[in-house]
Amino acid sequence: MAEILIVEDETAINELLRRNLELVGHRCRSVYDGEAAVKVLEEQAFDLMLLDIMLPGLDGFEVYREAGEIPTIFLTAKGGLTDRVKGLRMGADDYMVKPFEMLELLARVEAVLRRTHKGGKDFTFYGVRIDFESRVIEKDGQAVDCTPREYELLETLVKNRNIALSRERLLELVWGYDYEGDTRTVDVHIQKLRKKLGLEERIKTVYKLGYRLEIIK
Repeated sequence: MAEILIVEDETAINELLRRNLELVGHRCRSVYDGEAAVKVLEEQAFDLMLLDIMLPGLDGFEVYREAGEIPTIFLTAKGGLTDRVKGLRMGADDYMVKPFEMLELLARVEAVLRRTHKGGKDFTFYGVRIDFESRVIEKDGQAVDCTPREYELLETLVKNRNIALSRERLLELVWGYDYEGDTRTVDVHIQKLRKKLGLEERIKTVYKLGYRLEIIK
């Protein structure tokens, strides 16, 4: 369970977010403008903030600057590429483009909470162990020789496990949003990870999109 602040001026969207997040066990507080968000942030600590960019009064970027180190998912308008890039440059953890599917948002919330959880020093699945502090990958107890980029790709897949990530999104998260290469580089690195770690059946190809690391526990 996490404490989540929802900053969204559209009442219907705000309420929909709150209801769905509470259904999966989180505790939520809703505010509807930037000034109210800043005030609440001074009074209470949160594990995550869902932050609309277009707000009355202070906009989402101004709120984010005031918020400090709170993990944040920006909610942006369709086609707002400039806003998305600006948010990522500022350090936002993720973004969702409206209108969005609630199941995807819930999955992204869980992914950000996993990534930012202080206790998660390593993760083991199907004989593979990834140590987030030492950046070491092991298979059946033996260290696997991986390039820094392969490590970062696996770490991204693990921290977003069971979420379908497009090739473009993987390029943003692993190579950086200003990477100008071809998306086929993602395919090449995925194939290398599958072979090195024996994850051919676990790193799934999502048709016409990208990849998903499937972990069932």
